[in-house]
Amino acid sequence: MTFKLGRRALIATAVATMAFAGSAMADGHKVLDSIHFLIPGGAGGGWDGTARGTGEALTKAGIVGNASYENMSGGGGGKAIGYLIENADSNHGTLMVNSTPIVIRSLTGVFPHNFRDLTLVAGTIGDYAAMVVGKDSPINSMDDLMAAYDADPSKTAIGGGSVPGGMDHLVAAMVMEAAGKDALGVKYIPYDAGGKAMAALLSGEIAALSTGFSEAVDLAAAGEVKIIGVTSPERVSAAPDAMTMTEQGIDTTFVNWRGFFGAPGLPAEEVAMYQKALGEMYETDAWEEVRARNGWVNIHNSGDDFKAFLEEQEKVIGDLMKKLGFL
Repeated sequence: MTFKLGRRALIATAVATMAFAGSAMADGHKVLDSIHFLIPGGAGGGWDGTARGTGEALTKAGIVGNASYENMSGGGGGKAIGYLIENADSNHGTLMVNSTPIVIRSLTGVFPHNFRDLTLVAGTIGDYAAMVVGKDSPINSMDDLMAAYDADPSKTAIGGGSVPGGMDHLVAAMVMEAAGKDALGVKYIPYDAGGKAMAALLSGEIAALSTGFSEAVDLAAAGEVKIIGVTSPERVSAAPDAMTMTEQGIDTTFVNWRGFFGAPGLPAEEVAMYQKALGEMYETDAWEEVRARNGWVNIHNSGDDFKAFLEEQEKVIGDLMKKLGFL
């Protein structure tokens, strides 16, 4: 089974009528004084890393004066979305990070809103998924995980930083299905964001963790975890020893997009400034450092292109979830 959220070409949005405040950048100008990032999950997850990495690149490059961050967990991401919608007028300086789960969770009814209820700013990166085990686990490959599952499914729980039927669960189900197992028979344990899920893995509460590749890279490099399978079509340079699923006979690939949304009713000129800031970010060394460190893929689609991309994913994901019995 292959589920790939395709790469988009880089689109830079230029707005000639905009006045920029003065600080050094490639074009000699700062685009924005500040951005506040709203993160719908806890510390240590993919949303958290994407927001903080984007803020790091924007401020180091001088595109944005300063960046602040707010973690708002709850409701599978729904609490932050509801907050942004209900307080739209006072949040014009806020960008909320989100990803594939905004599509998944609206399809499953975890929360009543969907991406159409927000201002679409831009998709920015793709992050492969990974299956991870603790450093002392006897499991060293996907073959080992499948053998452990066959021997005792109830003791081979897979955890994730998303709700049942959410993205980490969906990826785990896709991988198990592609390996010839009963996807719905997998014992899945949800946690609030990747940080808590990783802690559960390290404590031995779960046998394996379905997570974003970027969330696992640093811990793998430090020797805390082992990445036993990546959903990339080829090995990723950020962790060159980690084998792909396809290398191990599991025919599945997956990349999770991440991007940014504004409050509903955000004025067009403010949307354009955010899009310009993110577009210029791709040309900077600061961004390349962040991107390479996390093993991300550049996926940039602004405005209407972002909307078309999301509508396509809504259909593809919905069809897949029906096939796997989640809808």
